[in-house]
Amino acid sequence: MNNTIAMKRFEIVIGIEQLEQLMELLERSEVRGYTVIKNAGGYGSRGARNPDDVLMEQENVVIVLACKEDQAQRVLDELRPVMKSLGGMCLISDCTWVEGPAVSY
Repeated sequence: MNNTIAMKRFEIVIGIEQLEQLMELLERSEVRGYTVIKNAGGYGSRGARNPDDVLMEQENVVIVLACKEDQAQRVLDELRPVMKSLGGMCLISDCTWVEGPAVSY
């Protein structure tokens, strides 16, 4: 495939109360970009979290990022020691970044 880059994809689900700590961790790891998806629902170690429940005081967020192998190792080195205190989960998978065509003006 032309214009593609092999990368690692992180999907991290945590409570919104830990989001700031995770963002600081990603900054230390020199991550250049990520996406935060708020109001994620599901069932896990803290029980059910339904984003449609108006009485739910705690919400989950999903953070998605992709980076090259060396960067992924730096993220993992920072993340592994604190993942238990963050709660939630982290999935890492192989992915392919597709670059768009070069634009000339």
